[in-house]
Amino acid sequence: MGFPFYIARRYTISRSKSTAVNIITAIAAVGILASTAALFIIMSAFSGLRDFSLSFTDATDPDLKLSPASGKTMVLSPGQEQQLKNLKGIAVYSKVAEERVLFYFDGKEQVAILKGVDSLFQKVSTMPEKLAGGQWPLTETTQAVAGAGIFNKLSLGLFDYNRVLEVYVPKPGKGTIDTPEDAFNKSGLSVVGVYNINDDIDSKYVFCNLDLAQELLAFEPNRISSLELKMSAGANETQVRQQLGTIFQNKVIIKNRAQLNDSLYKMLNAENLVTYLFCSLVVVLTLFCLAGALIMLILDKKENIRTLYCLGTEVNGLRKIFLYQGIFITALGTFSGMAIATVLILVQQHFQLFMITDQMAYPVAFRVENVAIVLATIFILGILASFIAAGRVNKKLLENS
Repeated sequence: MGFPFYIARRYTISRSKSTAVNIITAIAAVGILASTAALFIIMSAFSGLRDFSLSFTDATDPDLKLSPASGKTMVLSPGQEQQLKNLKGIAVYSKVAEERVLFYFDGKEQVAILKGVDSLFQKVSTMPEKLAGGQWPLTETTQAVAGAGIFNKLSLGLFDYNRVLEVYVPKPGKGTIDTPEDAFNKSGLSVVGVYNINDDIDSKYVFCNLDLAQELLAFEPNRISSLELKMSAGANETQVRQQLGTIFQNKVIIKNRAQLNDSLYKMLNAENLVTYLFCSLVVVLTLFCLAGALIMLILDKKENIRTLYCLGTEVNGLRKIFLYQGIFITALGTFSGMAIATVLILVQQHFQLFMITDQMAYPVAFRVENVAIVLATIFILGILASFIAAGRVNKKLLENS
C-alpha cells in the first residue's frame, strides 16, 4: 500500500491547479456527505416509525401466547398449571377467556370482544398502563374497562352504576329457541376505566374479570381460550417453546409478538427495504460524480502519472493511487455525513424540533445496524466507482503524448 497510498494522500490534501477539477472534487465530496446523511436520517426515521407502530402491539400482545391447536378453547389441568409455575423461562402467566359478543347500552349496540382476564394480567401486559381514565377492574366484580372507540360509540360513562353496559353472549347448544333468554347469556358490566391506544384496538376489546367471562361463555372453571405468558429476563425462547410443547403434548399453538402481528411486521419490513433501495439508487447517482471527479483528476495529473510510469511505477500501482484517492474522498464525505446526521437525530430525540402534531414529535431511533448498513452501502459503492474510474489509467493514456 506504501507508495500509491502516499501519493493518493498527497493528491487528496493538495489542491489542483485547475479550478474546474477542484470544484468537481468538492461537489463529489459534498454529494457523498449529503447522500450519506440523507440515507442515515431516513433509515433512522423509519426505525422510529417502526418502533412507534410496534409500541401498540407491545401494549396488547404478550411475549408468548398459547392457544389451542384445534377448537376455540382448552382445558388447563392442575398438573399443567404446576408445571407452568415451575418453568424457569416463564416469569408469570395469565389465563384468558374471550369471545366476540354483543354490547348494548342506552339503545345503542356494538359487537366487540369480551376479554376476561385474571389478576396476573397486569403483570403480563402493559394494557393497564394505557388507561386514559378510571381504574383497572377489581377481581371478582362486574367492573369492566372499555376501549375509547366503544366508549364513545355507546356514549358510556365512567362509574355510572345506575346504567350498566349489557353483554349478550349466544348460548351453546342445539334445539329451537322460544325466548330471548333461551338464546343468550346476559350480564351487566359497570365501566370503571377506558383505554386509548389506536382506533383499531380501541374498538376491539372490553376487559372484565375472568370468572365473569367464563360464566357468560358457559366455561367450566379450568376451561380458557388462551394463556398469555411473560418470559423471564434472559430466557431462551426456543427452549421455552420446547418445554411448553412438552407440557401441553404439542396440542397448542405458541406465537410470539412478531408472529401474532405477522402482517404488520411484513409490511414494515417491506417498506424499510423499498426505502433503502430507493435511497441507495440516489447514492449510486451521487457516486457518478465521484467517478467523474477521479477521471478529471487523472487527466489533470496525466503528466505526473507519465513521469512516475517512466520512473518504473507499474500501471497497477498508478491505478491504486486514484483508487485510494477515491476511497479517501468517500471516507471524508461518509464520516462527515454520518456525524451531521447523528447530531440531527440526537437533537430530534432530545429537543423534538420536528413535530407531527402539537403533542407528538416525529419518532426517530438511532440504531447501530443502520450505521453499519449505511457505511457498508456507501463504501462498497464508493470503492466500485473509484475502481471503475481508476481503470482509465492504462498504457494507451501513458504512451500518448
